[in-house]
Amino acid sequence: MRPFVFINAAMSIDGRITDWRRRQVRISCRDDMKRVDRLRAESDAVLVGIGTVIADNPSLTVKSKELREKRIKEGKSPNPVRVVLDSKARLPLNSNILSNDAETLVAVSKIARRDRINLLKDVAKVVVCGEKKVDIPLLLNILFENGIRKLMVEGGGRVISSFLKEKVVDRLFIYVGGIAFGEGVNLVEGRLDPPVKFELLKAERVGRGFVLEANPVYKTEATDMQ
Repeated sequence: MRPFVFINAAMSIDGRITDWRRRQVRISCRDDMKRVDRLRAESDAVLVGIGTVIADNPSLTVKSKELREKRIKEGKSPNPVRVVLDSKARLPLNSNILSNDAETLVAVSKIARRDRINLLKDVAKVVVCGEKKVDIPLLLNILFENGIRKLMVEGGGRVISSFLKEKVVDRLFIYVGGIAFGEGVNLVEGRLDPPVKFELLKAERVGRGFVLEANPVYKTEATDMQ
């Protein structure tokens, strides 16, 4: 068993999630940021890769006080669990994602140094899954066993590619902003062979851009959650 997995990302009109310097640039508008906050608040966990943490140092918390209070009334923690894919246990110990605002789980592989794992264990929960890189299906099983039923994946491009390759994505939300970079990190970094096909469910105008909602067409074994 595994959680219901959905990807949420923002890209430029030419399919980039960073500029040509590989720097994070605000693509989403204010209305879209509110949409993202709602998705986080509705999730049990939010996942990113170590590259995103090092580049952007996100906190991955729910920004709206009202949404945090709603979670508490539902018997949940104020913020979802934060999950980091970090094969070599490189996560800086001063990262925002290790704040006391929420629980953090760091997924490493067997090639991670033991001393680094021990340091991370002082500030987060660490799970070892995979030989040279994190085994995503195994990690999803572990998350499910720990009560995670709905997982939000926020990137970056290699993480999104890895989840699509493993055929464990159930839904895709993409905000397309009215900006073009020409070069930069693609929404999906890495070859998908065969290509992944999607069924477009909805295209909705949000602020200065629009949101695409789509489903992969492959069959999944996710829990029945919508």
